Amino acid sequence: MTRMYAMTSELSKAAVDSHFHVFDAHQAQPGARYTPAYAAPLSTWQAAARPLGVRRGVLVQTSFLGTDNRLLVATLAQHLETLRGVAVVAPNADAQTLAPLHAAGVRGIRLNLAGVSHEIAGWSTATALWDALAALDWHLELHTDIGQLPHVLAHLPAALPLVIDHLGKPDAATANDPTVRALAARARRAAVYVKLSGAYRLGGLDAGALARLWLGELGPQHLLWGSDWPCTNHEAHADYPALWHALDDWLQDPGAAEAARQDNPNRLYWGGETVVVA
Repeated sequence: MTRMYAMTSELSKAAVDSHFHVFDAHQAQPGARYTPAYAAPLSTWQAAARPLGVRRGVLVQTSFLGTDNRLLVATLAQHLETLRGVAVVAPNADAQTLAPLHAAGVRGIRLNLAGVSHEIAGWSTATALWDALAALDWHLELHTDIGQLPHVLAHLPAALPLVIDHLGKPDAATANDPTVRALAARARRAAVYVKLSGAYRLGGLDAGALARLWLGELGPQHLLWGSDWPCTNHEAHADYPALWHALDDWLQDPGAAEAARQDNPNRLYWGGETVVVA
């Protein structure tokens, strides 16, 4: 029997971790640049997140698992009310590819270009994929190397909704930086969110100054918080309470921090939709 119920008001106000990963030890796609020597199970993330009031999370597919979304889908399927996902697909994916992912709770796809070429010819012509994303009200999540975001944005549809990983990784935390200018301009035409996460991936840039810059440029309604747990390749930073409290230190604005942890991710990833349980 299938039961349908609306999102509970309690969960709709819950704190959300908009960026974390789960994976098994020693599992990676052939050719991956990184293979984890340890497991990162959902139960460990839950044990770290729940004492801080984090009841919901967005599970992001790791680069080393590539387009093999089986673990992500299996995890989401068991937690329809509390988890959403961001998958990785090939640029030739279409509506048929995305349909089962949507049913499992995926709400976006990730293009992770960190450490690889930022020439995205295959993605520039992915018309069927972009049409499928629009039909499902999904977004594209982007992770680029420092200073490379403007080049990538120039090759993507102007109306494509975006979530930008790890504070956007500009060269400098100034309003005149090309990354900041390009993203602020795009936000005037399309939905754009910046994820306040992964300060250790910024090459030494001041994460607080950058977070406050994005707050001023985009407004509090366009910010998300993510732990990036378990901080792959930076595991020394995987102190969950410290990752949580860093947001308050960065923004120095309780209202904006609440929006990034609660209002914005609940709206973006759940949006009041009905959950279907078989």
